[in-house]
Amino acid sequence: MYHLLGIKYIATEDMMNIFQEAEKFKEVISRPIKKVPSLRDMTIANLFFENSTRTRISFELAEKRLSADVINFSASSSSVKKGETLLDTVNNILAMRVDMIVIRHATPGAPIYLSRHINAHIINAGDGTHEHPTQALLDCFSLKEKFGTLKGLNVAIVGDILHSRVALSNIFALKKANANIRLCGPPTLIPKHIEELGVTVSYNLKETLEWCDAANMLRIQMERQNIKYFPSLREYSMQYGLTLPLLESLNKSITVLHPGPINRGVEISGEVADSPQSIILDQVENGVAVRMAVLYMLAQSKGN
Repeated sequence: MYHLLGIKYIATEDMMNIFQEAEKFKEVISRPIKKVPSLRDMTIANLFFENSTRTRISFELAEKRLSADVINFSASSSSVKKGETLLDTVNNILAMRVDMIVIRHATPGAPIYLSRHINAHIINAGDGTHEHPTQALLDCFSLKEKFGTLKGLNVAIVGDILHSRVALSNIFALKKANANIRLCGPPTLIPKHIEELGVTVSYNLKETLEWCDAANMLRIQMERQNIKYFPSLREYSMQYGLTLPLLESLNKSITVLHPGPINRGVEISGEVADSPQSIILDQVENGVAVRMAVLYMLAQSKGN
């Protein structure tokens, strides 16, 4: 593993190794002294060309916990605004002896493009509607922590599947772990031929929730939609929003996930987000440990 460009491109063994390392790093960050010198000699640049809160802070914290030197790049205040290309921007940063690049970009495939032109480790922190591998890893790690295993687990992914890089990465990761996956949402937000990835599709939220052990509730990504895919947010919420009465009406208890940011009252109610069945804050905590594991494992492959 020299890069983390997407879950599609890594082996199942690598994914399981990341989970093992994440367990160790979770113990580390629970100590009074939370830093280890594992990446003391490395410099990591965080290049975020899209807005981010959790992912950017989580990566930065993971890097500092590993004692790396950290550079934070913001496109809004950079030479990109003057017309500099992505490759020129990255090459200029690498000329300052940077070892690893964490990149979020609106263009699908941007990290893959960079991996073919530069000599540094690259971690995809989200590329358009393509993939968000570390989010899928922390989601799966959180489920594994909750249930003990992912094999045979019934996981529902609900919401805006069409525009979600989180959904695609989760599908790849859960399939590698032999979990069962059902997608649920309005027909207009379910990609055509998605069943070819080995998932099932439902348009009925109640039936989907009765089937699953865990439900990952996705945000409606209004910023990526240039046409109307449903009449209104109110109608979407009535059909596909997870509320406490709906949760309590099920014949069993399910675990609720959300990659954030949460639109309370749309895809999930505040009562559900804050309920004992929610592991949303566990996902945030596990994100630091998982990203520490990814950074550490990529650093070990230096020179490959």
